[in-house]
Amino acid sequence: MGRFDRYVLSQLMVIFGFSSVVLVLIYWVNRAVRLFDWLIASGQSAGVFLEFTALTLPNVIRIVLPISAFVAAVYTANRMTSESEMVVVQATGYGPFRLARPVLAFGLIVGLFTGLLVHFAVPASFERLADRQVQIAENVTARLLTEGRFVHPDDGITLYIRAITGRGELQDVYLRDGRDPARTVSYTASRAQLVRTDDGPRLVMYDGIAQTYTPGDRRLAVTSFDELAQNVASLIDSSGREDARNLRELSTAEILTGDGTLAEELGVSLAELKVEGHQRFTQPMMAVIAPLIGFATLLLGGFSRFGIWNQIFGAVGLVIVLYLIDNAMADAALRSVSALPLVYGAPVIGALGVAGILLYAGRSRRRRGARAEPGASPA
Repeated sequence: MGRFDRYVLSQLMVIFGFSSVVLVLIYWVNRAVRLFDWLIASGQSAGVFLEFTALTLPNVIRIVLPISAFVAAVYTANRMTSESEMVVVQATGYGPFRLARPVLAFGLIVGLFTGLLVHFAVPASFERLADRQVQIAENVTARLLTEGRFVHPDDGITLYIRAITGRGELQDVYLRDGRDPARTVSYTASRAQLVRTDDGPRLVMYDGIAQTYTPGDRRLAVTSFDELAQNVASLIDSSGREDARNLRELSTAEILTGDGTLAEELGVSLAELKVEGHQRFTQPMMAVIAPLIGFATLLLGGFSRFGIWNQIFGAVGLVIVLYLIDNAMADAALRSVSALPLVYGAPVIGALGVAGILLYAGRSRRRRGARAEPGASPA
């Protein structure tokens, strides 16, 4: 890279780093408040809070990087224009495509970072986060097993255990589920055990009765049972927890090679599965195009003491439109697997748009130069 390219690239990286830190902090605070409420309600320590916060950072950074890259490109182009640096460089013969070369290099660096995040860091962090959420849910369930005291893990839920033996057997258990206003169920059992299963911890009760009361007709149904299993995790407020397995946890290779069986397991359509996989390629592409759009649009304006605010607002509008197109294309691809190529529509449109803006900026500069020549004073 030439000296000019290194200079522009260094300016872009400085602004990019600063804006990324600011935006990450804003997103992080918003996410951290929700995590804090849930973890504190679950009785977790500050160490667990920091761990969960760190696990959410890769996804936050993935969202922030294209925005920060766009901000850096617009700020750098605006500063170079306002300080006449752009005019001087253009006077030496640098055209729009030559000026955009360091911005392209910068975009490729940001795109590489984004690709590493979406393909590796984000899935790994979500998988670890889901595992930790399951562990915390089990810990919360274990803390509910307190002998000699009525506990209320959620509105309408009451649990009482008279005693817990050294072998972990629960004696004289009472469980009341009154969350449904039209139906209240009370369980009493002489003994019970807490058993771990693939679907979460279950309370297995022995030698008891289940009493179902319906206030509408004021009826009480009593059923005796020898053995009855109750999903204890379902009795705990699950707000703030996410599904134990979802698309974001899967690797890109697993998604792209997955079929209808995997989609059914995850509870999504095959089109949703494939769109998620291909969007992991389009997101780095958008991170490359966003700064190029910002820089190219600002080249349309010349030096002005009043700034180039029209071009700045135009660049912001173009990026917003491009992301709206990206969302619309993704929604269209979700309707059918055959429409999957539409996912790449926004990056292609963005690349063509950047090329068109740079061509137009070069022609406009040549026209302005041609108009200025007849009026130029002789040397």
